[in-house]
Amino acid sequence: MVSYSHNSIFEPRTVKGRIVRDLLLLAAGAIIFVAVAIVCLMISVAEAAPLSKKGYNPGGGLFLELGTGSTLSTPAPELKTDVKVNVTGNIARITVAQTFINPAQAWIEGVYVFPISDKGAVDHLVMKIDDQVVEGTVQERHVAKRQYQSAKRAGRQASLVEQERPNIFTISVANIPPKAEITVEITYQEALPMENGTLALRLPQVLTQRYVPGTTQVVGLGGAGWGINTSGVPDAERITPPVRDLSLLPENPLSLQVLLDPGMPLAGLKSRYHQVSVQELAPAYYQVKLRKGSVPADRDFVLEWQPEPGDAPKVALFAEEKDGATYLLAMIVPPKSSGAVKEIVMPREVVFIIDTSGSMHGESIKEAAQALRYALGKLTPQDSFNIIAFSDQAVLLFGKPKKANEKARNEAKRFVDRLTAAGGTELSRALEAALDDTVDSGRLRQIVLLTDGAVGNEAALFRLIRRSIGDSRLFTIGIGSAPNSYFMNRAARFGRGSFTFIGKTSEVAERMSKLLAKLSKPVLTDLEAQFRNNLVVDTLPGTLPDLYSGEPIVFSAKLPKGAKAKGMIDVSGRLLDVNWTESLDMSTAIQGTGIAKLWAKRKVDTLMEGLRDGKDMEQVRIAVVDVAVTHQVTSPYTSLVAVAKNVSRPQGEKMTRQAVPGNPPAGWTPPSGANQQHGSPLQKTQAPNLALNAPAQLAMAPSAQVTVGLWAQGATRAILQAAIGLFALLMALGLWFLRRRIA
Repeated sequence: MVSYSHNSIFEPRTVKGRIVRDLLLLAAGAIIFVAVAIVCLMISVAEAAPLSKKGYNPGGGLFLELGTGSTLSTPAPELKTDVKVNVTGNIARITVAQTFINPAQAWIEGVYVFPISDKGAVDHLVMKIDDQVVEGTVQERHVAKRQYQSAKRAGRQASLVEQERPNIFTISVANIPPKAEITVEITYQEALPMENGTLALRLPQVLTQRYVPGTTQVVGLGGAGWGINTSGVPDAERITPPVRDLSLLPENPLSLQVLLDPGMPLAGLKSRYHQVSVQELAPAYYQVKLRKGSVPADRDFVLEWQPEPGDAPKVALFAEEKDGATYLLAMIVPPKSSGAVKEIVMPREVVFIIDTSGSMHGESIKEAAQALRYALGKLTPQDSFNIIAFSDQAVLLFGKPKKANEKARNEAKRFVDRLTAAGGTELSRALEAALDDTVDSGRLRQIVLLTDGAVGNEAALFRLIRRSIGDSRLFTIGIGSAPNSYFMNRAARFGRGSFTFIGKTSEVAERMSKLLAKLSKPVLTDLEAQFRNNLVVDTLPGTLPDLYSGEPIVFSAKLPKGAKAKGMIDVSGRLLDVNWTESLDMSTAIQGTGIAKLWAKRKVDTLMEGLRDGKDMEQVRIAVVDVAVTHQVTSPYTSLVAVAKNVSRPQGEKMTRQAVPGNPPAGWTPPSGANQQHGSPLQKTQAPNLALNAPAQLAMAPSAQVTVGLWAQGATRAILQAAIGLFALLMALGLWFLRRRIA
């Protein structure tokens, strides 16, 4: 009996046949692997597309890209800003009116991201539609958002003000009619800083684009910006608004008026960056206006004034009673060191950190280099120093600090002359290099940071500074027309130093000479504010910072309910080896308004800092909401919302949501080689901004498709990466199995 065996390609009769079968299976697996990888990448790009399809047009208007691939030209709202300021003593009340003008025939929702002072307590919102005035209220953020979204869907006009950072806010305005306008007014209050007898009012007008570090894309918080939310900056979409094309003239005209009541005659009054006209309406009462009526909002407005010699206040104490509680705001100018105090000149170790990232390109890098050259020339032979330049990487001039002799200073000047601006703002690498443990105990260690502060990961940098500052002191120098004052101020406070602002090259010598003089003067330390009669008071900040000579001590306080502003406050400290004390009589406090809101703003900031100390997030949120809603101020967890009663948009009429592009900061230019595709009919929101941080964005996301001809941007989801990895593993097992069969 003859038996037959059934054979096929899958049951070969020879070793050669088995090898051919395995090779065919391996080839099929390879084809499947490549196909799956391509599909995964296509899905990845599709998922990243919503982040990059918010159109950007070089003419300033946004263009909507429809699903059919056609382009619907619907220009974004135009914007004009009017600012009115009332200053009494050292307290400023600022109202910013932003008018959204719809030039299109369609109904639109305008979204605008803008800066304000990081010390301002935003507490009031008014929406004006023709003759109708709608007052806003502070609500929990999710409640305010829900009210706004409900009104938007119903066709009612509404506005929403949300805090993204202490100095970055978003205004959303729903249902702007065709060819019409809606005005939204926000009001905030601020205690003005004083330095060496000079008071300064600074009004931010333009947002410097933030660097977005992080290697992993996350869902994060949705927004209208060009940034991609990352693990490092989960709200990148909300702090990276589109920017007008640099080849065009800036828009967003700004008009401004300041009514100044300093309470004393002035020895000097000047605007640093804008031409103004000044009129004395009454003795020691001034009106300041922009000389041209309006100017583009492309740089910060700074007004400074000095009291006449002998009239500068040494002590200022303000009080306000609200809801049964008394709030105080105190400012004390300590005496300068006198002959009775022997000044000790200690040798210093100074580490200069200079920002050479793309956002510093143009005037900013010139200002920073000039300031650094000036500082090098003021070092003494007994000092030692080093320079760290950073963009994507940190580059040290010397392996360790060197004595500031002529040879070392000349080498440093040549190093500075070669600096150019391009790349990302990886500030953490420079700080880690500067904040090391190799501190010479015989030297006073000072770190001087020159940057525009264009970072989105402020919280991580604050943690690094607080964790590593040790006995060093960090001094920040804000460079450019619109530095990130929130980061610069807070970093200096955590580093027990101070913040200096240089807005143009002509200021370098003046500002740097004052800073360097401050660095050489004694520090007022161990500061405390004690209320007599064992009065339990919520004083902010809880721990008063060290101060250099000529700087005022400023703190706010909330007395217990029912307690009156009576009794004494003793403020004490040490000036070198000499004890210093100043006593304040609360009964002499000047009655003012808005003191409670300033205290609430500082209380919110203090509570939020608790997150960096590891406090429970939900407990912090509840405490912040309680303070913010009670005092009607915005916070990360509360927003202002205003909703009109009447329905304005007819049923069936569609509305499109569009971001209002801001002006680039004055003096900024793209790094050489940056490609912005000026001829493209549909500009993406990344186009004008990627050039700021090119290498870092490339490192962040090398796998997705580029939309503006620069480099890949996006990220592959973890589940897709897992699928690709699984197929790779199967392929490896197949190769191993084939090798065994052949052997």
